[in-house]
This record gives sequence, structure tokens and C-alpha cells, in this order.
Amino acid sequence: MAAQLRYGTMRDLETEVGAKTARLDELQREQAGVVEATLLALAGLKRLGMAHVGTPVPEDEMLPAVGQGAVCIECRAEDASVRAWLAAIDHRPTATCVAAEHAMLVVLDGSCRTPIAGHAILASDGVLHLRGLIVKPDGSELIATERRGTAADAEALGRDAGHELRRRGGPGFLST
Repeated sequence: MAAQLRYGTMRDLETEVGAKTARLDELQREQAGVVEATLLALAGLKRLGMAHVGTPVPEDEMLPAVGQGAVCIECRAEDASVRAWLAAIDHRPTATCVAAEHAMLVVLDGSCRTPIAGHAILASDGVLHLRGLIVKPDGSELIATERRGTAADAEALGRDAGHELRRRGGPGFLST
């Protein structure tokens, strides 16, 4: 995140949205001016009825985490009735985008604590555009890549992007 924003000192408040806003208020009372901004998930703000707070950061300025905003529901492979119910609520364009993003993440061996971002968009003409990046944990270096292709190639695009990022970052990039 710091590498993408390229300014300021970043500090993780490591808590849920409601507690983060309370902590922000507390820090402002204790040391006026110590905190100039905070980054909060829009989904959390919406749940709290606070969607009006702040300004969303566009994806072209800061890519989100892989799969951000998508809901995934798993079921047993052999449970045909549940699979049929889930098929009725499946949103194929979103699933395609998440498949590309996730394939990239798998190649990079990432987790929710790894500084990896990815965002795929499936255009109305059927072209899938995947953007991905990795960042050194200290924020000192960022490596980005992009891929375009068909929806049918979503996972291959993601794997290819992941392999490029891994190659360009080299051993230890995500752990140093």
C-alpha cells in the first residue's frame, strides 16, 4: 500500500472498521495531526451505514486484494440440489474475474497477509483484463503486470501473470 501511495508513514490499526474509526478518533485526541488519513473497506463502511464517509480510491490508483468484494460459497461436490441452487445465483462474469485473480495468487503462494493485489475486469466485448502486482512487505518496491485475453483463458492468464511476477520479484521478494 505504501509503495502504491508513495507518501507518508503507513501504520496498520489491525481491527474491524468500527474499532478503526474509534481508534482514529482516539489518536486525533491524543496527538492532533498524527493521523492524516485512514484506509477503510467500503463494504465495511456500507454495513455500518457510513458509505458517505471519505472518498473511494479508484483501482487505477490502488489495486484491491485478490477477490475483494466477491462472495464465494462452497458446497460438497456430490450435493446436486445445493449445486443447482447455487447455480441460480452464480454470476459468471464475477466468477471468471475471480478465477483469473485467484490463479495468479496461487502461483505466488499468497495469503490474506501477503502484499499481493489483483483486479480483473470482464468487458462487454468478452475481453478479460487482469492487473496484478506484488509489493515488498516494507513497501520499498512494487512490481506490476497486466494480461488481456478471453474469458475462457481466465485461469491461464492469471497463472501467466503470477509466474511473471514471481520471476521478476525473485526469491524472497514477498518475505523480506
